[in-house]
Amino acid sequence: MKFKRKHLMVFALLLSAGCAYQLEPLSVNHPAYPDAAAAPESLVSKTLAYTQADMPSPQPVAAMPVEQPVQEVHPSAKTEKKILVGEGKVIATVPNAGQIVVDHQEIKGFMEAMTMGYRVDPPSLLDGLKFGDTVRFTIDVSQKVIIKIEKMN
Repeated sequence: MKFKRKHLMVFALLLSAGCAYQLEPLSVNHPAYPDAAAAPESLVSKTLAYTQADMPSPQPVAAMPVEQPVQEVHPSAKTEKKILVGEGKVIATVPNAGQIVVDHQEIKGFMEAMTMGYRVDPPSLLDGLKFGDTVRFTIDVSQKVIIKIEKMN
């Protein structure tokens, strides 16, 4: 009985003391404040967005693009295609957008080792690729487009 009485007294003491922690009032900038402004729109990632169709647009969907006059380019004015080969690991594939994210080694004459997203043309090159696959890829440097992918493992 003595043991129960001691616990009961401790419980009563704690109950009567209340909580010493006091919450600070919410600031006007706090998202839970009733009159707080709406949160700013988060920035849209453009990491894997390469075409106008992938970019969000403030224009209505029905807006028609303005026709630009066609400029003729003399054949000698065209730049020569620069093709390089790189190796890396597949981080993600986005078949619907024809894109791949690769953690690649240095591509000499182009860029340092990094994780980067690339367009793939044709998108069928992504068939059968999955996260973790080691690949060798051929990239058209002028267009930053992967034009060939070989699975290495």
